[in-house]
Amino acid sequence: MDAVSFDARLAELCLVHPAMAEPTRHGADLADPFNTVAAASSPAKQSVDELALFGGPVAFPEPLHVGRPNLGDRERFLARVADLWDRRYLSNDGPYVREFEQQVARRAGARYCVATSNGTTALELTARALQLTGEVIVPALTFVATAHAMTWQGLTPVFADVDERTCCLDPRSVERLITPRTSAIVGVHLWGRTCDVEALAWLARRHNLRLLFDAAHAFGCTHAGRPVGSLGDAEVFSFHASKFVHACEGGAIATNDERLAERIRLLRNFGFAGQDRVVGLGTNAKMHEISAAMGLTSLEHMGEFIAVNRRNYWLYRDRLRGLAGVCVRDYDDADRHNFQYVVIDWDESRTGMSRDQVVAILQAEGVLARRYFHPGVHRMEPYASRASAPMSLPVTERIVERSITLPTGTAVSAAEVQAVVRLLRFVCEHADSIRARLNRHDS
Repeated sequence: MDAVSFDARLAELCLVHPAMAEPTRHGADLADPFNTVAAASSPAKQSVDELALFGGPVAFPEPLHVGRPNLGDRERFLARVADLWDRRYLSNDGPYVREFEQQVARRAGARYCVATSNGTTALELTARALQLTGEVIVPALTFVATAHAMTWQGLTPVFADVDERTCCLDPRSVERLITPRTSAIVGVHLWGRTCDVEALAWLARRHNLRLLFDAAHAFGCTHAGRPVGSLGDAEVFSFHASKFVHACEGGAIATNDERLAERIRLLRNFGFAGQDRVVGLGTNAKMHEISAAMGLTSLEHMGEFIAVNRRNYWLYRDRLRGLAGVCVRDYDDADRHNFQYVVIDWDESRTGMSRDQVVAILQAEGVLARRYFHPGVHRMEPYASRASAPMSLPVTERIVERSITLPTGTAVSAAEVQAVVRLLRFVCEHADSIRARLNRHDS
């Protein structure tokens, strides 16, 4: 796509939501609904001496974050909170939680949705409701909560490698790890890119296994035209504040299995099946009403949030095109995506700088890029010390050592995206000088 056609496409995207041309600044509300004042662009670095790592001025005095909360309409949120205050109804499956569950189920294409206190407890409840035992196969390229949730339920996570293209579970690696002790496959739709659902479902049927998806990154996405939330036995969402749609803190399980949904509801609320009637073991994993109020407010702006994410993603992708050794991981055009993560693959052999060096440079400038995820979960405790820990997951290790997640969301303007790109280009163009300076400092 040439520069003219790209700019035309960007303008077209902004026309979907006219105020998307420049999103709200950090912490602002959406009464505008989005302010249209562009943030001041950071001046370009003129020499290596001007890098903040070497004592120069910081490019972004107000740091740019990965996953800074998107905020909906302040007045809508406060009106809901005032309503709860007046009703004195703050928890225990109230009206806003029920409405939130209905809206999530509709968007996820699922018959049932159970809201929870967070995504990790949602994973735990689902594992217990599915009556999993023994071993579960999970990727190591994920947030540690995926494995921790299984471990908390007395299960043993067995780490499989991932596919180079999707960065999700490699079905061939999964199949090699299936044993008589395996009870489930737990896929992760990493960065909103979905697993090879069909291949994993085939393996699950063939070996009589349960299939669960950690969809923390993939709310609002589709796979082969089907909404994420309607796949496998169940899919788990996170509505943590770092997610593009959030409830301050929260989670949810989406499923088409009525009995499974009912078991999860019992587990979520101490095992209560009615007043004074406890029918089994349970815990307290309920979402409260104020979280649901934020969740509903966030859902009202979901399309606008995606439009900003999409704009930023395409800006990064277009402006970084042609930069040797730097590649923005793409999305499958055949499906719908939330674009909440912009991940670049950094090739040290071509850029002349290590991934960790460039992350240090960016962070010194106020660009809080992340090595997301690093290290792989199989290298974390308690898993690394276990006898069953894999010796090597070559694709996972390669992705872990090369990935950088860049700031995006409504707290990051188009001008700031382009300033980050200029900074990355400057680093690559002056890699030899920067590396020599770093080496002198280390010695």
